[in-house]
Amino acid sequence: MCGRYSLFADFRKIEERFGEATFDVEEYEESYNIAPSQMILSVVNDGSKNRIGYLKWGLVPPWAKDPKIGFKMINARAETVHEKPSFREALKKKRCLIVANSFYEWKQTEDRKVPMRIKMKNNELFAMAGLWESWTSPSGVLVHTCTILTTEPNDLMSTIHDRMPVILKEEDEQTWLNPAIKTIEELKPFLIPLENGLLEAYEVSDKVNSPKNNAPELIVKVGE
Repeated sequence: MCGRYSLFADFRKIEERFGEATFDVEEYEESYNIAPSQMILSVVNDGSKNRIGYLKWGLVPPWAKDPKIGFKMINARAETVHEKPSFREALKKKRCLIVANSFYEWKQTEDRKVPMRIKMKNNELFAMAGLWESWTSPSGVLVHTCTILTTEPNDLMSTIHDRMPVILKEEDEQTWLNPAIKTIEELKPFLIPLENGLLEAYEVSDKVNSPKNNAPELIVKVGE
């Protein structure tokens, strides 16, 4: 699964890469420990241009009676996403990018789970494939939510966990967002592990275990 990640970058760099903001950029805050149920920076396409805004992490389908279902919908499995009632319509019409510069996963050892930070070797931003939906509460409040797609691990991730987020190649990001593409046959080529050799991983502090902790020290390699 993907249950924690980071995004700390100059917002001008994010806009240069992904599109224009739909909110006051002063609202943007860097985070070293992003967790489910939080508002997360996402990119959607309106048919003509990319727009950057915030979605709540944990997808709530339009037909849901209780928004708490979102706590169970932080990830969607790439292999079956087109079959699930909660995700299949969003896969056709409401795809998004989740912007990050690293994610965390916990490696099981004999005596504990070791927190690992995984990032691009070149330290660049990347986009995780996501889906989004809109849900209206009984009182009429509109909530926009999202989920992150996961897939089988590549060689590096297989030493840490049995799943990893779907990380799109930069040249594939616009195709993923393209609203004219709707079929699983067209989308399947993107729902695969990132090729080997692009990521690196290292152990970080146990402080990352709690979402209450959010500081640059969380990304420091243990022992440095």
